[in-house]
Amino acid sequence: MELGEATKNKYIYESELGTSKDREIMWHDPHKLLEGCLIPITTMRAIATYIYIRGEYVNERLNLLKARKEAYELGLSGKNACGFGNDFDVYIHFGAGAYICGEETTLLESLKVKQGKPRLKPPFPANAGLYGCPTTVTNVEIVAFASFGRKNNSGIKLFCVSGHVNKPCTVEEEMSMPLKELTERHCGGVKGGWDNLLAIIPGGSSVPLLPKHICDDMLMDFDALKAVQSRLGIATVIVMDKSTDIVDAIARLYFYKRESCGQCTPCREGTGWLWMAMERLKVGNAKLEEIDMLQELTKQIEGHTICALGDLLHGLFRVLSGILPEFERRIKEYVERELLEVAA
Repeated sequence: MELGEATKNKYIYESELGTSKDREIMWHDPHKLLEGCLIPITTMRAIATYIYIRGEYVNERLNLLKARKEAYELGLSGKNACGFGNDFDVYIHFGAGAYICGEETTLLESLKVKQGKPRLKPPFPANAGLYGCPTTVTNVEIVAFASFGRKNNSGIKLFCVSGHVNKPCTVEEEMSMPLKELTERHCGGVKGGWDNLLAIIPGGSSVPLLPKHICDDMLMDFDALKAVQSRLGIATVIVMDKSTDIVDAIARLYFYKRESCGQCTPCREGTGWLWMAMERLKVGNAKLEEIDMLQELTKQIEGHTICALGDLLHGLFRVLSGILPEFERRIKEYVERELLEVAA
């Protein structure tokens, strides 16, 4: 069937900014990324792919440019791509590393050389995306085989495991793999043994952490983590042993304060308040009432921002109720130190 003007203006867009798994693909096997772009072209009738990667990834960028050149030379891209009669071009765009550009509409705005700020939806990118054309925003993992894992959680996943493990690594494994098996088989286990485990963040810094008793039997898939009020996210597994200062770990709010685009007032102001309060709680220079204030503040941010960055903060503070004794201990010790200094 001959393509009409409407179908000629479809794009497929691939990107996932700021994750080490995509960096591994571009470094070791950039052809896999390009293959993931080419597979849907016959069904979607797409005419272009825009790959948005971090500008800091210099070597990965060179590998990807080389792979793209080879794809054009072999006729897999360009005029009459793959011999299917459709023209298909691949463009590579280098970003500046802004975290907020991981949101789909922000990425599209950045591609158009505008400020990296999300826009209101609707219209959704599938109807009016890049340059006003229907746009699909996706990543290469979605095109992977779906023959592993349990029902509704099938496929393979790149797990990026770091923190207090003997051998941090990025590994390709099937979904629904037990968390304990993942760390022991591929990472040499937790430093000091599994019993030395304090908690694990299963899907990146923006998801609620899991204490050890939950990690013992946890499966790494969407449904299992949702059942314990966490998320798989981008499958960036951060392991923390008992030497970790858990309050300091939760106080990583400065990253979100720094990366907020500033467009929405609740996010722009709220992230700063959250960070300052957590800095006081780290040393105990706070009041117990501030813990309730933090949780109330995250609720005020949630659902009141254009993108999901504000919603992530509410998930971060779901763990506060589980470490209230630690907050109370630090506040009590700080007050005692102050009294001793005054008495001296």
